Amino acid sequence: MIGRSRRQEPVLEGAAKLHGPVREALGSMRTRAGLVLCGIILGIAVIGPYLAPHGTTDFVGAPLAAPSSNALLGTDGVGHDVLSRFLAGGRNVLLLSVLATLITIIGGTAVALLAGYSRRAGDEVLMRAMDLLLAFPPIVLALMCVSVVGPAAWLIVLVVGVSQLPQTARVVRASVVQVRDLDFVKYSEAVGLPKRRILREQMLPNVTAPLMVEIGIRLTFAIGLIASLDYLGLGVQVPHPDWGLDIQQNQGTLTVAYWPVLIPVLAIAVLTIGTNLVTDGIARSVGGIDRKVDA
Repeated sequence: MIGRSRRQEPVLEGAAKLHGPVREALGSMRTRAGLVLCGIILGIAVIGPYLAPHGTTDFVGAPLAAPSSNALLGTDGVGHDVLSRFLAGGRNVLLLSVLATLITIIGGTAVALLAGYSRRAGDEVLMRAMDLLLAFPPIVLALMCVSVVGPAAWLIVLVVGVSQLPQTARVVRASVVQVRDLDFVKYSEAVGLPKRRILREQMLPNVTAPLMVEIGIRLTFAIGLIASLDYLGLGVQVPHPDWGLDIQQNQGTLTVAYWPVLIPVLAIAVLTIGTNLVTDGIARSVGGIDRKVDA
């Protein structure tokens, strides 16, 4: 019973380390403001397509027409309703960003756990592979892959997710290295607990706090990167609605009509600011920056 109790202690400790910073972060004004901003954009992306007054490819008026009762935000350069395309264009950016972030977090955490816990040549090999991957700028990597395979949503998700693996692997590995030499890990090794159980039940719960911060950071980067790739024409193709693609399609009309570009730009900016605020709130809680110290 004593041995069993001692093996369970690190898991509870790791859960407490995660629960405390998250609870503190939710009490922060910046985190709440970030959640509100993200919630607004998420709501637009999820229910927006069902509220669109027109089809995203319907011609509702003359190109670059001013706002009217038929098109509340006017029309774009080819006569599509700006509001309808805006309401339907956020789902792609958000969905691809979340999927790419999942690839980054799951893959980066797996590499970090294996590398940080190995203490041998495996650590060196895995981290040097991450350094090699880090040498490729994400945009250049995306151009290479698209030129070979062609533009595809799954390819963008894979490229963005894999391109951010090294950053996550480095951050999580640093935490793993701090935990691997603690007494409860040595005890588990001494009693013959399988390596996979040590990684899953003891190492992983004790690195979840910095991992929460990393999730927010990687999601922010994924949003900007995917919107940039769509803007370059490497993601969603015309005539499908997409915020990044709509900016690229209407940028030449800024001097005549700014609303087809301004609306998606503001949405991407609000989403990025919101995720940054949430991430900053969690980071400050994990680091104890806003924590009051009793005299």
